Amino acid sequence: MDNYPALNLFWTMLWLFLWILWFFLLFKVITDIFRSHDLSGWGKAGWTTLVILLPYIGVLAYLIARGNSMGSRDRALAAQAEGEFQNYIRKAAGTEQQNAGPRHVDELARLADLKNSGAISEDEFRAAKAKLLA
Repeated sequence: MDNYPALNLFWTMLWLFLWILWFFLLFKVITDIFRSHDLSGWGKAGWTTLVILLPYIGVLAYLIARGNSMGSRDRALAAQAEGEFQNYIRKAAGTEQQNAGPRHVDELARLADLKNSGAISEDEFRAAKAKLLA
């Protein structure tokens, strides 16, 4: 370590960090190429070939040409995943769909009993029924 100064160590670490950062960017671009639905098969093959054969130029060209839409595709994918997760939770819990029917039936029966006993008028019954079924 005596013949390797601290500044050289700093530069080595900087280049290593930039190299790893570039690999992350390369993998992000490749996953975006295959995730993109607006590219045809030939387009995906062309971009993949360019990114693999000329990595630095290919990644930079992809970022210049399609970089703006990368974020929107990521947001759309995240929103889709969130929606599917929320639907799964609602389906797994099942409280709203399963209990909604019997609650409405019980409420309608109670309203009919109130109307038959004369506690509420026909107009009040219709209004409450419309509110309940809305």
